[in-house]
Amino acid sequence: MTNSNLMTEGLNLMLIGMGFVFIFLTLLVFVTSIMSRIITSYEKNVGVLPEEGISSPTAVISPAMNQSQHANDDKNLITVLSAAVHKFRSRHK
Repeated sequence: MTNSNLMTEGLNLMLIGMGFVFIFLTLLVFVTSIMSRIITSYEKNVGVLPEEGISSPTAVISPAMNQSQHANDDKNLITVLSAAVHKFRSRHK
């Protein structure tokens, strides 16, 4: 085989492989979106989801927590982070 034949075969193999991957990923996107629609409509019919659909995720802060509890959480977080930084620095001297 000549060098140009090998180059042509390599190019053909590359294009076939890339085409297969593109088609597979496109089908995967369509199947996933169809499954999502089916599951969402099923959940609405069962009554698990509200009629308007799924709301976007939001951070929920409990109104029952007062200012001192938030301060205590902050102190605990600072303590844990300080210990992690100290351990990291002691290992990487």
